Amino acid sequence: MEALGQSEAFLAFQERLSRAATVQRPVLLIGERGTGKELAAIRLHYLSGRWQNPLVSLNCAALTPSLIESELFGHEAGAFTGAASRRAGRFEGADGGTLFLDEIGAIPLEVQEKILRVVEYGMFERVGGSVPVETDVRIIGATHADLVALSRTGRFKPDLLDRLSFEVLFLPPLRERLGDVQLLADHFARRMAYELGWQQVPVFSEAAMGILEKHRWPGNVRELKNAVERAVYRSDTATIHDIVIDPFQPPDGAAAAVLPPDPKTAAAPAADLTGLPLKTAVRTLEVHMLKIALEACRFNQKKAAARLGLTYHQFRGLHRKYADQL
Repeated sequence: MEALGQSEAFLAFQERLSRAATVQRPVLLIGERGTGKELAAIRLHYLSGRWQNPLVSLNCAALTPSLIESELFGHEAGAFTGAASRRAGRFEGADGGTLFLDEIGAIPLEVQEKILRVVEYGMFERVGGSVPVETDVRIIGATHADLVALSRTGRFKPDLLDRLSFEVLFLPPLRERLGDVQLLADHFARRMAYELGWQQVPVFSEAAMGILEKHRWPGNVRELKNAVERAVYRSDTATIHDIVIDPFQPPDGAAAAVLPPDPKTAAAPAADLTGLPLKTAVRTLEVHMLKIALEACRFNQKKAAARLGLTYHQFRGLHRKYADQL
């Protein structure tokens, strides 16, 4: 994923982030999945005065509640079964630097209490220990959850939320970043083409770019990146025509082969063909049928070919023949 954009929403966020980076206070990053919260945390660290010191990350949602405390604060030998020796935690590892807590809303309440003590007093005790350990850490938290709602329902400590929310930065979703889809799509396509060893720079057809720009991208930049890279690697030419946003669609032709052309839509131009020369009528009908099939199959050419009862190569021949009319 890339921190790349030129939209007003993206640039405004980057400006707020740059300003927040210089203040040695906690920051909360709020955003949907795939918006780049980890990249924002990295940028916050390297724009801060702590940039030469460690940046340590922990995905709180990836650990069981019983493991989070040990991961954050470390443990003494014999603290629990399997703890054969003392182990430093993430707070010790990030001393002098930044600790990035991804999915911070998943942290259990009892661990939140210990984090609050670190934020307030700069010290903690390892699991199974009683000796205070001092640490100087800047905390950056990230989540897609509503921490205020979690606080109201007793699942997130209000005091900790107050301490961590010195600055709250909301990452704009991709659907609000007008103009960035094409910029990002071209970037990801070039990167994928280079990885595949292509000599040509890939370009998107007007129809393919239309699909990318119209989609709402609930998975944001990560979803766009996957869709673009998939389209490039599946394409036989440097011009990208087919966009498959949902990778769980049935294999090409599996579902489309049983779908005959819609008789109502396909027959629509019949009345207009009366009296035309045969070649003109055939050309008009072929263009019309191609458009119908492409739209019905979301511009997936292999599925459109199957829908029309053509081989892929027959379809591609017609598509090239009428490219300027589609």
